[in-house]
Amino acid sequence: MKRPIKHRQADPLATEINLCPHIRNREHILSVCLVYPNYYHAGMSNLGFQTIYDLFASSPGILCERAFLPEDAKSRGRYRNDVQPVSLENRRPLSDFDIIAFSISFEPDYVNLLRLLNLSRVPLCSAERNESHPLIVAGGAALFINPEPVADFIDLICIGEGEEIIPSIVSKLMSPGNPDRRELLFGLSEISGVYVPSFHQPIYKTGKLAGFHTESGVPGRISRVCVQLDRHPPSQSVILTEDTEFGDMFLVEVSRGCPRGCRFCSSGFIYSPFRQHSLETLIAVVDKGLEYRKKIGLVGAAVSDHRAIGALCRHIVERGGNVSVSSLRVDTLDSDMLDALTASGHKTIALAPEGGSQRLRDLIRKNLTEQQILDACDTLISRDILNLKLYFIIGLPTETNADIEEMVNLVMTIRTKVVERARANRRLGEIVLSVNPFIPKPFTPFQWKGMEPISSLGRKVRMLEQSFRGIPNLRFKMESLKEAYFQALLSRGDRRCSSLLVEMAAAQPLKKAARTCAIDMDEIVCRDIPTEEILPWDVIDSADKGLLIKDFQKAFGEKG
Repeated sequence: MKRPIKHRQADPLATEINLCPHIRNREHILSVCLVYPNYYHAGMSNLGFQTIYDLFASSPGILCERAFLPEDAKSRGRYRNDVQPVSLENRRPLSDFDIIAFSISFEPDYVNLLRLLNLSRVPLCSAERNESHPLIVAGGAALFINPEPVADFIDLICIGEGEEIIPSIVSKLMSPGNPDRRELLFGLSEISGVYVPSFHQPIYKTGKLAGFHTESGVPGRISRVCVQLDRHPPSQSVILTEDTEFGDMFLVEVSRGCPRGCRFCSSGFIYSPFRQHSLETLIAVVDKGLEYRKKIGLVGAAVSDHRAIGALCRHIVERGGNVSVSSLRVDTLDSDMLDALTASGHKTIALAPEGGSQRLRDLIRKNLTEQQILDACDTLISRDILNLKLYFIIGLPTETNADIEEMVNLVMTIRTKVVERARANRRLGEIVLSVNPFIPKPFTPFQWKGMEPISSLGRKVRMLEQSFRGIPNLRFKMESLKEAYFQALLSRGDRRCSSLLVEMAAAQPLKKAARTCAIDMDEIVCRDIPTEEILPWDVIDSADKGLLIKDFQKAFGEKG
């Protein structure tokens, strides 16, 4: 019997603690509705969303309110078309705002973006909007990677980090004059990191993208903006509410980017270079956070690579707080950090070997040996941390059944270590094996490699299920292959995917929508792309593309 769904707080504002210098109903010149295209409980604690909210809300002359996908937008498995999204603060319809700004972290939320526009009676396509409609702005990690599938729907896309782009946009919007919509967008396109898709029209030849026709006076390619962290305060929780994921934590970003350069991972490339906040700066933020929450969540793609992570964790514990991190790097298990996690009551630690075999870990440039992985597990087990979550990827390029078998053997070896220690301590320990399929991501050396077909991945999943079936103290979790396939489609797709998203926003399932739009999804998702082919995301300037090609060729032994 299924558990009943927990009733959500009817008025989240009643339980929120707002730390942003934001005065409701103050005098303003422009109104902005910042939208997370998912439910409140899923998105309100998102640190990127909160950072953009802080930037808008603290800007003089800007009134910023928030909106989310309405909790009742879906009923009995179907999306309704009679629910009006309204802002959280003053219950205003989205269409009443001067600007609707979307913060999008994940590609599948593109569908919700269209649903929200539909429900708000705002024309989907930017070409159909006029002076009476809000300006539609969007940014977020998903759009840093490949904005093209939603380019037809958005007036202005931010490519890069908001700390510098948002103030520049606000300054331009607040400048004297009364330009029409086109003139305003032309002026905004002069800002570094601002992409106005209507000024860049794709050109297709024989079914392939052949380039873009760029309007005169507009930069041909858009530079991604990367900020100097020491010029800005760390991203941190500015709104605290218990009715969300991470609701019991005060979140602090300790670093941005990743120094590792794993060949499959976009965060190490789109947030390059790796940057760290100073210990002194982080301590000041942590001390403020401890006034509101006992638990401090440390955020970053490479938290355990921070040069002072041990000292920071020790400080939090000495102040009476608890520390939380998402996952740890196998080869950087700082003893002070582990002491702090143990003192904070951590019962589970996540590690990410990712490649199942040594050959694959070398291929993806994970730079981890099996012995390092086992030593890390020994270190954690010796501290009586007996619940381990292990992240692996299947379907990596060139993967074989032998690689899968090596993964199984590694997991079983780790499980034996956990069980032996658990028996000695007379308490249970558990391994949670979390497996995700490889998704080719733009701006990585593996962007030219296709995703393994669903049928082949399904066979590997069944192989893993059979290997781990009935094994005590071990749970096997597999990400939905269909959802991963959809994510890959939007990661690699061009502007022609917009028609498919429109169909899906109207409640068409993916396969039916693709047939309606005559889109060959396997051609987009599974095809190996020649390195000389123009890519949809080439509209974003990447000085590193030549280096990515060389690294791709090095990985697979190809000659340039």
